[in-house]
Amino acid sequence: MVGRSGDRENLKTKEVDFMGRLPFIAGNWKMNKTVEETLALVRELKGSLKEIKEVEVAIAPPFTALHAAAQELKGSSIHLASQNLFWEEKGAFTGEISPVMIKECGCQYAIIGHSERRQHFGETDETVNRRIKAALNHGLKVIFCVGETLQEREQGVNFLVVERQIEGGLKDFGELALQNLVIAYEPVWAIGTGKTATPQQAEEVHLFIRQKIRFLFSPKIADELRIQYGGSVTPDNIKGLMEQENIDGALVGGASLNADSFSRIVRFKEM
Repeated sequence: MVGRSGDRENLKTKEVDFMGRLPFIAGNWKMNKTVEETLALVRELKGSLKEIKEVEVAIAPPFTALHAAAQELKGSSIHLASQNLFWEEKGAFTGEISPVMIKECGCQYAIIGHSERRQHFGETDETVNRRIKAALNHGLKVIFCVGETLQEREQGVNFLVVERQIEGGLKDFGELALQNLVIAYEPVWAIGTGKTATPQQAEEVHLFIRQKIRFLFSPKIADELRIQYGGSVTPDNIKGLMEQENIDGALVGGASLNADSFSRIVRFKEM
């Protein structure tokens, strides 16, 4: 395991060729939208985002609407993500969804380790690690979430928390795995609260994450890794966030439930 504060101080800031990283905006719909409502929103998004080429876009409807969304998205550049998955292909795991099922639904991505899964459903760094491995082994790309609570930030241990989550979530991974992985930094205190981290606060942690990946893997992997910000992202704050060197996109919650607001976020370059 990597040491703590001393090693962080030794991780040198390095200018990153961020222009080579394709911005990635993903919408996490959480427990919202019926199948009918999902189809209506997907149709709106297909129309408003059909000319988008310089930004990768994904949406994560609830499990019940994934198949219908996949059918509606055919011919579109919008990718489909699941909000979670289990690490076994099948078995006596009531209420769980396997990576095989997720893939069959038409998903390209899986969101794993979201703070709400950690807070409400007992996710740990170990189970997050197992889920990521299962997703990658079945050809899914992963949005791997990390982030601290308000109490942890106020105690000054936010970097330690993010460091622990990265080390635990990516334990026993090789460089090849990270080519299909995106990290989303989501300060828990900013999710659904309207208290967005300032661009500078977010950039500080994003830079730390990139340095950590450089230390654990390689400069090349760190420079290519896309790191999203998540936490009350809106059309009003997206531009300031995306102007930061190490912020490569956003994992959008509430604002992704409306076609106009989500489209405006995706079109941040036009602001």
